[in-house]
Parts: sequence; C-alpha cells; structure tokens
Amino acid sequence: MEERLQKLLSAAGICSRRAAEGYITEGRVTVNGEVAALGRRADPKRDEILVDGKPLSPKAEHVYLLLNKPRGYVTTLSDEKGRSTVADLVKDCGVRVYPVGRLDMDSEGLLLLTNDGDLMQHLLHPSGEIHKTYHVTVFGEVRGCAERLSHVTDLDGDPISPAQVKVLGQAGQTAELEITIHEGKNRQIRRMCAACQLGVKRLRRVREHTLTLGDLQPGAWRYLADREVDALRNS
Repeated sequence: MEERLQKLLSAAGICSRRAAEGYITEGRVTVNGEVAALGRRADPKRDEILVDGKPLSPKAEHVYLLLNKPRGYVTTLSDEKGRSTVADLVKDCGVRVYPVGRLDMDSEGLLLLTNDGDLMQHLLHPSGEIHKTYHVTVFGEVRGCAERLSHVTDLDGDPISPAQVKVLGQAGQTAELEITIHEGKNRQIRRMCAACQLGVKRLRRVREHTLTLGDLQPGAWRYLADREVDALRNS
C-alpha cells in the first residue's frame, strides 16, 4: 500500500515525520532511483526507497526509554566537537533511538528517547503544551524570587506563558525551586533566572507530562511500561 514518504521514514524509526520533510527537501531520499519530492507516496513492498543511499529498513519495533541524563552530555546522537552524547548512554538498548526534546549540556534529569516518530511529533508539537517540571538551585537575591520568576512573560522580545514556581528550600543566598513550564523554549529556565538576576547552580528535570524521574540514577535508563506509553499517546 502506498503511503507518504514522511510516514514511511517515521515508521522505520529513522526520524519524526517533520524531520523527514527536511530529508526529502534536501534530496536525501530516492524512490526507484529518482530523487523524491515532498508529497511523494511509495509502497515499500514494491518500490526501492533509499535514505542517504541506504535501503529503508522494515518497520522497526518501537522502543521507549527514560534516561536520567547526567551533566556533561549533549542531547544529540553525534557531536562534531567529540563531546559525550546521550546516545553513548543508551547504546546497549540495541536499536537507534532519538531524544524527544532537549536538555542542554549542563542540565540533567528526565529525557525520553524513542524510535516512534509519530509519538515524537505528537509530544513536540506546540499545541500539545506538555508540562515539564524542574528542580532548580539558584543563587543571588533569592528573596521573592519565586514571585519574580512567575511574572516573567517575555524573554528578549519572545513572549512566554507564566511558569508555576514554588520554593522547596532556602538558605542564605541560595534557594531550591520547583519550576513548571509547558513551552520549552531554548534555555528557557536559565534565561528566566538571568532576567531575575539569579544564577543557576543546578537544573534537573524531574517530570514530563505523565512521566517522573523517580529514583533512577544519573546515567541509567529504563524501558517505559505499556501503561506509560499509553498515557503519552492519549495525552
């Protein structure tokens, strides 16, 4: 049966449908020896589909991992600077999986990885408004910092929705905060703290939608239970 190439690449675990559009427009996908155009349909049982010159693999079994990302790892599958990547931490899972969203190199905590391109697209789409909760240790003028952070609605001209912020602990010029956001703009929490004249000592994601980090050790990962996958799909 013919289907759009974006769907076929996603089902094979190569990338999300949105990323597949980029592969196609960049000329990286061919069908029966011809460079494919966006919107092209094909039948993997009948047509020869190549991505970067390599045959499209049969539909991969979907795998879902929850990783406790440590500091010092970049959220990518390979790095041109030779830095350690999250792919190094999950290589023993036996299949190629992709991170859903990002944590910067100095941040840590919950990171979902999967080869299910449709679920990736669902979770990353802005309309989903997936809530993410972080425990953040800040320093500086911490008196009233939770209220100040919850009123940040603009980052360098980029409007953001207010965050939910509460104080978990405070001592002197240091405080531990719980911050919940749902937009996930680039380095959003660090930029929010900088706007409030706060430095960040530690930033750790502890919850994303229905998933929680729990007592998983830094650098360790586990498979998601079926009920956890179902909850993500039905969000």
